[in-house]
Amino acid sequence: MNGSAALSPAATRALLLRLGHHPRKKLGQNFLIDGNIVRKSVALAALSPGESVVEIGPGLGTLTGALVAADARVHTVEIDSRLAAHIAETFGDHVDPLHGDAVENPIGTLQTAFDESFSVVANLPYAITSPWMEALLAGPLPHRMVLMMQKEAADRLTADTGTGSVGAVSIFLQSAFREETRHAVARTCFYPAPAVDSTLLVLALRKVPLRFPREAREAVRRVFTQRRKQLRALAKNDPLLGPWWERARERFALSPTLRAEAVPLPAWQLLATPDKP
Repeated sequence: MNGSAALSPAATRALLLRLGHHPRKKLGQNFLIDGNIVRKSVALAALSPGESVVEIGPGLGTLTGALVAADARVHTVEIDSRLAAHIAETFGDHVDPLHGDAVENPIGTLQTAFDESFSVVANLPYAITSPWMEALLAGPLPHRMVLMMQKEAADRLTADTGTGSVGAVSIFLQSAFREETRHAVARTCFYPAPAVDSTLLVLALRKVPLRFPREAREAVRRVFTQRRKQLRALAKNDPLLGPWWERARERFALSPTLRAEAVPLPAWQLLATPDKP
């Protein structure tokens, strides 16, 4: 078991050949081949000995090995059956592997109460970044996340309100987490090299994270699916959005012609606390 170094491109190709596996573009299978990025990811996670860590899409296990070497208890979620079997065989009792869909199992096999501490460290498959994030935010929250993702996805998730990039998941994420730092990652750090730029994003749980109840999340999504419409039209006759919109307009002196992307984050957060004055 190699616990510290990333596989070289040649070693990665050799392992894939041994496993009889071809990287699947549909699943976003771009494997890390840069040891510096692996070490940086683990260092940024600032793990405590024995800490529970969730890893999404472990692939060939490069990051998994580094997490195990850091004395973490790793819970992996891998949808590819061949790679899931490889992780289970390679790391044995050092990991709690799950062969399944990370959107349906955002923290894998980890059984945790809402107030227990855990981290997420992952090279996220690009296709599931937003749906996985939204699924994660509906359950127990990690105190820290170190996530490799497509740069465009990182920009959307952390976009300021008032920009065209902000969306429903941006609202949910930024209400619970703050961005601590980010690092650009070259395409050459992966095999095969992706056609997009990547970002290593570090998110820390806020002291008082704000969660959106299910009905509130659905309401925010409804608004952003019709983002070209004015809020007053969308809120009219809506039993949840109507009272919220009147309250938000009064509290923040909002124009009645605003569209979703222009509503400030604190106004959206009123939807998460409808009973507070």
